[in-house]
Amino acid sequence: MTATLSCPQCTLSNTYQDGANFVCADCGYEWPAAGDAASADDATVVRDSNGNLLADGDTVVVIKDLKVKGSSIPLKQGTVIKHIRLVDGDAEHIEGHSDKIKGLVLKTCFLRKA
Repeated sequence: MTATLSCPQCTLSNTYQDGANFVCADCGYEWPAAGDAASADDATVVRDSNGNLLADGDTVVVIKDLKVKGSSIPLKQGTVIKHIRLVDGDAEHIEGHSDKIKGLVLKTCFLRKA
């Protein structure tokens, strides 16, 4: 058995390891056991259909006509989506708004960077 760590929140030493996290049995606080392993997962690389890197705030263009669930208005080829937001932990989807439809979640394989 290894030496137990003290909880960073309540400073008590009644802790145990649960998978990739340490857990304090007294206050219930959890923290990662591997240090900066979680920050490496946060840095997902999002690319459009041509392989260009996408970032928050970019402008993209739809490359083919798409049916939109919950709407009778389709997204036509060439529709511009401005000020996109990247979905955390998902390299295949972005969020954005077109002129006619708000709150879109689109797959990056149907987009190209403008």
